[in-house]
Order: sequence, then structure tokens, then C-alpha cells
Amino acid sequence: MLYAFMGPTASGKSALALDFARKHHGAVISADSMQIYRVLPIGTAQPSPAEREEIPHYLVGDCELEDPFTVYEFIRRAEAAIREAEEKELTPILCGGTGFYLKALFYGLDDLPGDAKLRAELDAEYDRDDAFDALREKMRKLDPASLTRWHDCRRKLIRSLEVRLLTGKSMTELQLHTGKLKRPVTAWIISREPDELRRRIALRTDAMLKAGWVEEARTAIQAGLFDTPTAHQALGYRIIGDMLSGRISQAEMREKIITATCQYARRQRTWFRHQHPEAQTVPADG
Repeated sequence: MLYAFMGPTASGKSALALDFARKHHGAVISADSMQIYRVLPIGTAQPSPAEREEIPHYLVGDCELEDPFTVYEFIRRAEAAIREAEEKELTPILCGGTGFYLKALFYGLDDLPGDAKLRAELDAEYDRDDAFDALREKMRKLDPASLTRWHDCRRKLIRSLEVRLLTGKSMTELQLHTGKLKRPVTAWIISREPDELRRRIALRTDAMLKAGWVEEARTAIQAGLFDTPTAHQALGYRIIGDMLSGRISQAEMREKIITATCQYARRQRTWFRHQHPEAQTVPADG
């Protein structure tokens, strides 16, 4: 049996997963697309060294900034982690808020066509900040469904455009799930009221900043974070970059991070509400 704790950021799912792992001789497998990056421990809320010492964790801090990390790579690594945990007679426990990855792991995901030459051309044209609006406009005309799903993710939109140009169809149409779980799963969506979630997001933001998030971001930016294939999507780092460059104040940085995180949490709630019929929604204190 596979277990999963999912839900919006700062909902408390990690603490619940750890407690469950303690009680059921478990191992925690991260389902967070950014916790995989080694040099971003604070900003991606990775489990502490003490927690990782106490409970085995997988898919945390395994990649360097320049390493791409896609849903296909997540599935490959997650399935390997599940097998390893089971071989060690540990209960595999998924925990994270990247719903698209969880859905793909539970239900399967079709392979999609690709063309290296076309992808290189699209990357050259659109994979930079000043071309993001043009990319969104292109997708608005060719593939509005993919734009709606991934409007904030430049790499995913470029990939969607590649698939659209190759097949004439939307990637959302081609990524067909069977509707049947690939393996038995007991899953919980951890919920909190919006006001309480915002309060927790603000408290966590302050704690992360106090723990050294700004210096972590400075180091990552200097190492080329914003030029990476997927790590550049990590939430909050561009806002900190704006503060470091003098475009906004520290107070503005804090408020912008809280607002962006709340917006992300709303999108997560919408995803989990509609995409995971296998999961039971429970209050965090229930």
C-alpha cells in the first residue's frame, strides 16, 4: 500500500507525514518539484537534517541547479524510491504539493513526441523573461487549455507549444490518464481555511527569511539559478533577486513573497479539489 499526504503549501502536510512515518515505520518520498535541488533547502522548505536522520527521505536535495527535473524524471525516481523502501520493509509515504506529479505517478502519463531541433528553436525564441508575454500570447491563440494550466511556468508552456506544433493537438488532450490507479493508494488532501493558511504562509516566510533565505538566494542566483532548465521556477527567488538588485525594499519583498505564495496555494487547492478523486480531504487538525 502506498500512502500520500498532499495539499497546498504551508498546510502542515509534511509534519503529518513525518508523524505517520514514525508510527508506521515509514519512509517519506517528496512530491515537490523544487525540493529536489540541493542548494535550495530553505526556500523549498526541505526537511531538516535532524528529520532526515530520523526518517528516511527520498527525492530531497538530489539534484544540482543545472539538472532538469520533469514529471517523467519524477516518476522514474519516485518509483525507484518506492521499490527501495518496500525492499527495506518501510512504508512508502508520498508527501508534497506538486499535484501534476502525484496525478501522473498514481494514474500514469502518456509519452509525448519531441523534436530536438524544434525545441532548440523554441528555447532560443521564448526561454527568457522578456519573451514570456509573447509566449503566453502565442499559446493563447494555439493552445488556451495549456496556457490555463501552466500560465506561470515558462518551460512547461514551451514544451506545450512544441507538442502543439508537432501534433496539432494540445498537450492537455494528449496526456491521457486511464482513470484507474496503477497501485493501491490511501491519500489525504490536507485542508485549512484560507485565512489560516495565509497566516501560516506569513509565519513560514518570516521563519525562512530569518533562517538565511536571502543569502541562500544570493548564492543560487550567482551560481546561475535564473538560467537553469527548471530550478529557476522555485517560488520566491526572483522576488528576493529584485530586492538584492535594489528594485524593491525588504518590506516589499516580504509582502510580495507572501502574496505570491498565497496565489500558488490557491492554484494548488483548485488542482487537488478536481484532480484527485482517490484522496480524502481532511482538516489539518482533524
